[in-house]
Amino acid sequence: MSTHANVLDDLEWRGLVANSTDRDALHEHLGTGSVRYYVGFDPTAPSLHLGNLVQILTARRLQEAGHTPYLLVGGATGLIGDPRDSGERTLNSAETVKEWVERLRAQLERFLDFDGPHAATMVNNHDWTASLSTIDFLRDIGKHFPVNRMLARETVKRRLESGISFTEFSYVLLQSMDYLNLHRDHGITLQFGGSDQWGNLTGGVELVRRADGGHVHAFSTPLITKADGTKYGKSEGGALWLDPEMLSPYAFYQFWLNVEDAKVGELLRVFTFLDHEEIESLEAESAEKPYLRLGQKALAAHVTTLVHGAEETARIEAASAALFGGGDLTALPGTTLGAALREAGAVTAPAGEGRLGIVDLLVASGLAKSKGEARRTVGEGGAYLNNERVTDPDLVPGPEHALDGGWLVLRRGKKNLAGVELV
Repeated sequence: MSTHANVLDDLEWRGLVANSTDRDALHEHLGTGSVRYYVGFDPTAPSLHLGNLVQILTARRLQEAGHTPYLLVGGATGLIGDPRDSGERTLNSAETVKEWVERLRAQLERFLDFDGPHAATMVNNHDWTASLSTIDFLRDIGKHFPVNRMLARETVKRRLESGISFTEFSYVLLQSMDYLNLHRDHGITLQFGGSDQWGNLTGGVELVRRADGGHVHAFSTPLITKADGTKYGKSEGGALWLDPEMLSPYAFYQFWLNVEDAKVGELLRVFTFLDHEEIESLEAESAEKPYLRLGQKALAAHVTTLVHGAEETARIEAASAALFGGGDLTALPGTTLGAALREAGAVTAPAGEGRLGIVDLLVASGLAKSKGEARRTVGEGGAYLNNERVTDPDLVPGPEHALDGGWLVLRRGKKNLAGVELV
């Protein structure tokens, strides 16, 4: 159970409530027994990402406070796509959406408790949408949606200039219908989602009231942005995926380790389960000694452990230390080492015939601008191979130097690092 009498107070302290339908009524509702709530995830990609993680962890906070979660994967809504500012979505095939539904379900199952008195339940809106006739949909759902209200929605207003299909325009009806069905079949009285979903969330609340005279609640979580207001998670490789195949756990860890000082407190509140005192203490220490990056280190360790597990986090921390001379490189598995070196910058070189010498490798990896500079670096004692200082400028590293996975670790000075994969 949460240490807080009412979980809404904790969510507000963490900055997780952007909008709510009736704050006082919601507070009272969450304080009078176990509430059944739901949050939805559309399979628009084969993995969940940073934005979804906000919702997943919010769902877990509510469950830990004694409320009962329903996790909806949108097998039906994923076939349509929520309207977005940038234009029409490309519709994915039914087979692709079905496969992504299963992948998302497997990811979600790791974060919540599916046993016990407040066990989580998985639902798929394809179950109640696929068999619905067009006539029934228009009579039972469409009848309750005034078009003037739908046109007033922000995303729709922005899209009217460039054009919006009837398919995307009617998305709000489908998502609202989810709330109505879950309210009727499971007694769900609370839905939450990202602030970009606010129109859909209130659409569901309205539909339950108009169709059944029911009184239900909704709140939205804020969009997580960088200090300059731009979205997080659009790194060079795309979104910050939770799937280790799409984004290595090492790169995931590095993202959190490198967040701006100005954002650390906010991100600790949103993405960790540290209590208020621990977070305030970390914020104070970080403000006093920002160069120690204590907040970032705590953030990286906690979030990586939540998403990828404690063992993976320990491997990443060992790799980070070992790469800069603080540990044993030979003890690292090739997968972790490879992910770390690709993140730092890696090149390939022949393992057999045509092997490159240390001077050529320093140039090829970008650690030296020219052969002359590379030779000087070796002469001055600033070149390292696998954390061992190189003294011979004519050294030709071979398979006997290769670490697990066929890697060489090159370093110039204390901080400049590169990987060489022998192929």
